[in-house]
Amino acid sequence: MPRVHIGIGSNIDRENSIRGAVRELPVHYGPLTLSPVYESKAHGFEGDNFYNLVAGFDTAEPIERIKETLSHIELRFGRSRRENRFSARTLDLDLLLYDDIVRHDSQANLPHPDIQRYAFVLRPLADIAPDLRHPETGLSYARMWEQFSSGKQEIWKTDFDPRS
Repeated sequence: MPRVHIGIGSNIDRENSIRGAVRELPVHYGPLTLSPVYESKAHGFEGDNFYNLVAGFDTAEPIERIKETLSHIELRFGRSRRENRFSARTLDLDLLLYDDIVRHDSQANLPHPDIQRYAFVLRPLADIAPDLRHPETGLSYARMWEQFSSGKQEIWKTDFDPRS
């Protein structure tokens, strides 16, 4: 069964939104593997700090169905897709990986390019899947994190437990 990884982020009512996603996702996909939660400043706009983490789970659902489910969960927590890409949000659920599928089309962008762009995506992914290899670079996520040049992308681990 394919292993899927999704990014979870929020900077509006972030604890409630992330807890909600962590409660809702297993209803659809069963047990989750969760990374630690990281905090970071808003990137690309002025706003409250974000909480971000990565969840992994196994599912045979097709990519399109997963993306549809993620979108419905976002909407339940007040997400509006009318905003600018770089804006505050109650909940952001991004499909990062679907096994080792490489697919860049109008329906899916896998592996998600943000894995290589943002510390708040790569670091939690490296925490829960350190030995997994990026399907395009061939590097493990632990190695990618070691080589990552974060520039001004400061992130820090929080003690927030989204399962509580």
